[in-house]
Amino acid sequence: MEIITGGVTAAKGFQAAAAAAEIKYKDRTDMAMIYSEVPCVAAGTFTTNVVKAAPVKWDQQVVYHQPYAQAVICNSGIANACTGAEGFGYCEETAKAAAEALGIPRDSVLVASTGVIGMQLPIDRIANGVKAMAPKLDGSPEAGTEAAKAIMTTDTVKKEAAVQIEIGGKTVTIGGMCKGSGMIHPNMCTMLGFVTTDAKISKEMLQEALSEDVKDTYNMVSVDGDTSTNDTVLLLANGMAENPEITEKGEDYETFKKALNYINTQLARKIAGDGEGATALFEVKIIGAESKEQAVTLSKSVVTSSLTKAAIYGHDANWGRILCAMGYSGAQFDPEKVDLYFESRAGKIKIIENGVSTGYSEEEATKILSENEVTAIADIKMGGFTATAWGCDLTYDYIKINADYRS
Repeated sequence: MEIITGGVTAAKGFQAAAAAAEIKYKDRTDMAMIYSEVPCVAAGTFTTNVVKAAPVKWDQQVVYHQPYAQAVICNSGIANACTGAEGFGYCEETAKAAAEALGIPRDSVLVASTGVIGMQLPIDRIANGVKAMAPKLDGSPEAGTEAAKAIMTTDTVKKEAAVQIEIGGKTVTIGGMCKGSGMIHPNMCTMLGFVTTDAKISKEMLQEALSEDVKDTYNMVSVDGDTSTNDTVLLLANGMAENPEITEKGEDYETFKKALNYINTQLARKIAGDGEGATALFEVKIIGAESKEQAVTLSKSVVTSSLTKAAIYGHDANWGRILCAMGYSGAQFDPEKVDLYFESRAGKIKIIENGVSTGYSEEEATKILSENEVTAIADIKMGGFTATAWGCDLTYDYIKINADYRS
C-alpha cells in the first residue's frame, strides 16, 4: 500500500469542481461536484437519527434501488433537514439540473447538504451552481482539493486522503474527502464523506466493505455527542483500474478493505482533530479487553466524557475522570487491575497501575498532554481485544461557535 497525495480525484476517471453559489456564505465556495467519466457502483451508510434530512432519503433511494451512480452534488451552509416535501423536491431538482448539465440519468445523481437545519435551499442558486461547475470539472489534485474546501462549514481545514494498492496486477487507487467539525457523534459514519475508487468490484461487496469498515472508523468518532440529521458516507467504484472484478471474499477483497480502512481512518481522525474549537485530537485506546464490544464501549465512554475532554484542554492529567467514565460505560471490568498511560510526541507516561496512582511527575504529564495529538491507553488485563476511539478537547470556543451558529 502506497500513501499518495490527493482526494476524490486521485482515482482514475474521477473529476471534481467547486463553485461559490452564495447559499449562505458570501466570501467562499459552497458547492462541490464529483463526477465519474463512466457509471459507478455505489455504496452508502447513513445517519441512524430518526430525523433524516431530505438528501439522506434521496441518496438511500439511489444507493439501494439504482444499479449505478455517476455524480455527487454537495452544498454547504444549509442542511435541507426538517424541510418536508419541499425540501425533498429540491433534491430532485438538484439531481435534474446535474443530469441536464452532465448528460446522465437523474437517478444516477447523489446529493448532499450540510449546514443550518430548518431552512429551505435557494434552489435557483443551487441550479446555477451546478451549471457553473459542470464545465469546470477536472481530474487534477487541485480540483479535488477545491471540492474538499467547498463542503466545509465550521471546519477549519480541508480533509482529504488517498492511497494506491495492487490487485490482480493492476494499480488500484482509493481517495476521499470529508467534512465534519460539530454535531459529530456518528452511529454509522461522519457528517459527510465521499470516497472514490477505480477498483472493479461488485455492488454487493462494495456495500459490505463499507458497512463493516464504518464500525471501526467513523463510528468511533465523537466531538460533542450529537448525531447529525445528515450523516452520509458515499463510496463510488467505477472499475477503470481494470482489475479482475472482486465478487467474493478473498485476498483481493481483503487488500481492498485494508486500503479502504486506511482512507476512512485518516478521514475520521481529521474530523476529530478539527472538532469545533478544539486544540487537540484526543485518542483513546482500550487494550486487554475480553471482547471487541467491551473495548468499543469503554473507549467511546472515555472519549465522550465532557469532564475528560475539559481536562485534556487544560493539559491536566486528571486520570480519575477517565476511570470514572469507564466505570459508568456499562461494560464490566475490575478497576483495581487497570493500567493507564498518556502518550504523545513528547513521550509516554504511566499514570496509574492496578487502579492507583504511580506517583508520576505532574510536570512530565503536562508536557505530554500539551501536544496537539494526545492518546490515553487503558489496559484492563482481561483478554486480547482492542478498540480505538477519536475525539477532541472541549474548549471555550466550542460554546462561542455554537451559541451564534445561525447568525
